Amino acid sequence: MKLKRGDEVIVVKGKDRGKKGKIEKVLIKENMVLVPGVNLYKRHYKSRTQTKPSEIIEITKPLPIGNVAIICPNCHKETRIGYKIDNKEKVRICRKCNKKI
Repeated sequence: MKLKRGDEVIVVKGKDRGKKGKIEKVLIKENMVLVPGVNLYKRHYKSRTQTKPSEIIEITKPLPIGNVAIICPNCHKETRIGYKIDNKEKVRICRKCNKKI
């Protein structure tokens, strides 16, 4: 998995194309990421008791990894991630500026 929690991403496909945000959660088995404020849907909740009213809430649904691209913290461009072995340690690098992410 090339994306990690806390990475800043931009949506490149779908209804929220162009929106930016930080990854809150990575769902590895489903190949999806959760970005708050992106891919919002409304959910209708029916009241279960007399005291709690019915309501409509907005929930954030996960996005497929292919629909987002990481934003490099150095060059501030959307990019792909590469890997480099540096002092026996594998580090992520930006494909555009070749600096450590």
